[in-house]
Amino acid sequence: MAPSVRSNDVSNNTDTIRHNWRKQEIEALFALPFNDLMFQAQTVHRANHNPNAVQMSTLLSIKTGACPEDCKYCSQSGHYNTELEKEKLIEVEKVLQEARTAKEKGSTRFCMGAAWRSPTKKDMPYVLKMVNEVKSMGMETCMTLGMLSPEQAESLADAGLDYYNHNLDTSPEYYNSIITTRSYQDRLDTLKHVRESGMKVCAGGILGLGESREDRAGLLMQLANLEHHPESVPVNMLVKIKGTPLEAEEELESFEFIRTIAVARIMMPESFVRLSAGREAMNEQMQSLCFLAGANSIFYGERLLTTENVEEDNDVVLFEKLGIVPLTLETNRSDSEEEAELMEEVQANQPKPLYYDAMTANKSSFENA
Repeated sequence: MAPSVRSNDVSNNTDTIRHNWRKQEIEALFALPFNDLMFQAQTVHRANHNPNAVQMSTLLSIKTGACPEDCKYCSQSGHYNTELEKEKLIEVEKVLQEARTAKEKGSTRFCMGAAWRSPTKKDMPYVLKMVNEVKSMGMETCMTLGMLSPEQAESLADAGLDYYNHNLDTSPEYYNSIITTRSYQDRLDTLKHVRESGMKVCAGGILGLGESREDRAGLLMQLANLEHHPESVPVNMLVKIKGTPLEAEEELESFEFIRTIAVARIMMPESFVRLSAGREAMNEQMQSLCFLAGANSIFYGERLLTTENVEEDNDVVLFEKLGIVPLTLETNRSDSEEEAELMEEVQANQPKPLYYDAMTANKSSFENA
């Protein structure tokens, strides 16, 4: 059993950004009474973000299937028979059409994913054009293309790519049980190249792979102890795909998923924590608790690469019930920021004094002489 921690023992200093988390501390957070954990997570969330605004992204598969990696959860792996139809890199104009539609429906970030081990030299010009054109629409851009060399990262950054997604998936200790064709260090190296290029990092993991709570703590420790926290942290629930080795994996208990969201929020206060794949299987109550725990980003649309996602109308209905609004630059303000702005308005609107304080005025004149 993880060591017990009183609810006020874990740092509630919402201004503290740490990169030295220890596994024992993280397991202690997981072991808190649920209400105490949620309170801490919501306190941190409100200090750093608008608690009633959620960032909305759209994800499009720009190249599907035949991936050489052997990720045991993935429908696109060429190692498994998932009956997924292979597709080549799609045309740039089709990508732009999808981006326009996504923007019209409220998405502020457009994410593009390709089933590659890493981008090929012949495909890079098309990828760079996609980034440039989507960026010109006024949307944030994100891509996930597999491993990147320093040169590829620089090219994407020069084209205007805002975010690069490269998940760690799970803890270093459990990783080889899920993937053998790419090392954990390979993933960390790609994140390093992305960061050094000046792009923002999108990195998270997948829950429900058969991992232990210790592995979930290990994943979050890896993310939070990076030199800079990822700006975006996707937390995925395994979507079980027929034909993959994990198609019959046992379901992860809902409260454990919510706890992971909450611990991620406490450990990475300024990051956007994205409620990502698997949301289709979550009822309104579970999603609401995830938002309360600090999730403030979702994928919006009916598909995530090759898996189903919550229908857009359902998101609209849930947001209305919860009083949540889609994130814009104006709505992404924390409680502390709003309080400071309110105080400025109050001071600016203070009534002028009804009398002239000659003593104070004369003192100021003497001091300035």
